[in-house]
Amino acid sequence: MLGNIGLSGLILILIVALLVFGPSKLPDMGKALGKSLREFKDATRDLRDDTPQQATRKEE
Repeated sequence: MLGNIGLSGLILILIVALLVFGPSKLPDMGKALGKSLREFKDATRDLRDDTPQQATRKEE
């Protein structure tokens, strides 16, 4: 989906965000977005690590 957005589309979105939120809010929003993505990535990694692995050997 994001592959359809070209460079000009991305620049347009950034300009609109700058006009709507102002230059002082954009760094804070970027930091919050990065933190949220990092927490989501860590949570999915924890879920993946917590899932039981199927045993490959037979129980005796």
